[in-house]
Amino acid sequence: MRTVKMTNYSVSQRGYEGLGKLVEEYGFKKVVLVGGKRALAAVSQKIRDGLKGSSVEVLGEFVYGHECTLNNINALMEKEEVQKADVIFAVGGGKALDTGKVLAGFLNKPSMSFPTICSNCAGGTAIAVVYNDDGSFLRYELIPAPVHMFVEVETIAEAPEKYFWAGIGDGLSKQPEVLFATKGLEDLDFVANMGVSIAKTCQEPFLKYGEEGLKDVRENKASKAVEEVATDILVNTGYVSNLTNGDKYYYNSSLAHVFYNVSTSVKREGEYLHGVLVSYGVLVLHAYDHNYEEFEKLARFNKKLGLPVTLEEIGLTRDDVREMAKKVYDTTEWQKSEKALSEEKFVEAAFYADDFGKKLLAE
Repeated sequence: MRTVKMTNYSVSQRGYEGLGKLVEEYGFKKVVLVGGKRALAAVSQKIRDGLKGSSVEVLGEFVYGHECTLNNINALMEKEEVQKADVIFAVGGGKALDTGKVLAGFLNKPSMSFPTICSNCAGGTAIAVVYNDDGSFLRYELIPAPVHMFVEVETIAEAPEKYFWAGIGDGLSKQPEVLFATKGLEDLDFVANMGVSIAKTCQEPFLKYGEEGLKDVRENKASKAVEEVATDILVNTGYVSNLTNGDKYYYNSSLAHVFYNVSTSVKREGEYLHGVLVSYGVLVLHAYDHNYEEFEKLARFNKKLGLPVTLEEIGLTRDDVREMAKKVYDTTEWQKSEKALSEEKFVEAAFYADDFGKKLLAE
């Protein structure tokens, strides 16, 4: 028997009113907060205010570290407060949320997520990215999705704009990756078909609201555009992730995330956020698939938002790409693809995107 559990979610403009009652309805009495330092500073009091008047007790709060690593997770597992908690409140961005989810999964506890940025869909997914201590990609960890996610628009709007920007880049990958992974496949089961159907709704909100939302985040304005983009990233793409990742198939991500994962092996100066690298990977995917109409549309959208369209913008050279390509065989996406993939075509696609991007920037 297959059971599909999706994350419930709540959206608020400011604060977490009614949080205590909702947590009680789940039967949780003792909670612990695990998250990023800045994230906890931003919403810890809001969470505590939301719990006032309820029987829910906060046992403690802990900064997870800087990466979702096994060492950080194991250190948190040793905390007495964590062991006594009924539920883990995962607070922050993708790596903090993934840490909280894996921590809860390892301890056979449920988690609830409080995304303070929307740089990716980690707040509602049943998968986490685990890294080595040096920041390179280690593996995907399949764990239960949070039972509930709380999207608070004000905090997302007041967070550094780079995370919202990167979230758009990451979110843009969901529709093309799922459609590419399932292209030509027949007899998808009901769950996968539902995931594909929702995937087809993921791209348009970014194209419609992305530029306006980014402008509003720069002004710390909790607007409709910010909410539309945030819920598209956190809810829509998160649901697609859970529906397209099964025991017998993996359609959740494809070549855009292959590009990201292998790029983490290249040591370079500067900060290159997950979604920023994935956004270039989307161009690689479309070039690989010879889908030039979508390629050009998204390349021009990337340029408009300042997302990368060349390798130089993400600190990579063509020699780096050739070295990266040798590692594609180790990625989950490559191994689980139901169509044969080509290392040579992957490199050619990355170069095609780079050539087009150089011309685009020169216009």
